[in-house]
Amino acid sequence: MSELYEQWLDLRSDTVTHPGAAMREAMHAAPLGDDVYGDDPSVNRLQDYAAELFGFEAVLFAPSGTQSNLIGLLVHCGRGDEYLVGQEAHTFRYEAGGAAVLGSIQPQPIANQADGSLALADIAAQIKPDDFHFARSKLLALENTIGGRVLGADYLAQATALAHGRGLATHLDGARICNAAVKQGISLRAAVAGFDSVSVCLSKGLGAPVGSLLCGDKTFIAQAKRWRKMLGGGMRQAGGLAAAGMYALEHNVARLADDHANAAFLAQALAQIPGISVSTPQTNILYVDLPADACAGLNAALQAERIRVSMAPRLRLVTHLDATRADLRRLVDVFAAYFR
Repeated sequence: MSELYEQWLDLRSDTVTHPGAAMREAMHAAPLGDDVYGDDPSVNRLQDYAAELFGFEAVLFAPSGTQSNLIGLLVHCGRGDEYLVGQEAHTFRYEAGGAAVLGSIQPQPIANQADGSLALADIAAQIKPDDFHFARSKLLALENTIGGRVLGADYLAQATALAHGRGLATHLDGARICNAAVKQGISLRAAVAGFDSVSVCLSKGLGAPVGSLLCGDKTFIAQAKRWRKMLGGGMRQAGGLAAAGMYALEHNVARLADDHANAAFLAQALAQIPGISVSTPQTNILYVDLPADACAGLNAALQAERIRVSMAPRLRLVTHLDATRADLRRLVDVFAAYFR
């Protein structure tokens, strides 16, 4: 790692992690081929391993979670179709409207409940009848975790059963699905049960530098490959990146519990400081409500101590494998000194 990176604590997201020495060695040693031709052995190994791990027939390695989500929506939906999605969902709010712009797919947003779920009654109410006045309801898209909150397996079973019973396919934005599985103490297969497709991010808490996996059946992934090519996601000698993802899945899933414990520690410590309010994290994401007039000064104090956050009156802090307990104590000290 660079000296500059080592000196900073960055809690803006778990996307900021750098590969450690063992992951870098795996990347360096990876055998390479041309993945567009399907003959990169490291990519193929990752895809086969992930298919077994998550319980799907096939997996496609893509450059980013935004692209793997978009590919999933494009395979499930055509022009004039719609997908049902939470108003807080990444696919709706933070992916630049790609489904609408590139796929002519209409989102049907639904208000998220306090726990991050979509009420089953709300889902049912938004599924359109077979009438040419309406966009065709084709897909229910959920996200787990969402804002750090875990959607439980029982709820997901009910939601996917409802969708399938009404003729809809189901897609899961599982950018942090490994966090959800670890928190619940269940297998990755159990965490994604009921979904026709799942996107899994390798470059968040799992610590890989780049990459996402799209899981589905063989027919789905065959179509996904065409969309990936069309979107410019066909990488050539991608085995080095795939090796990082392979290392992440083999070594960095169980350790997500450390990030959850660190988030709980941070929340408990910050909650002792008068003048701020702190959420109780379920996984590795917590929120701190700050006085608006304190944001600029607090951000300057943090920057002076080489700590990066995305400062806002509702401040999101995300723990990850490069944020140690000692680092977090340093952040708490800055908060305490500022509000003293």
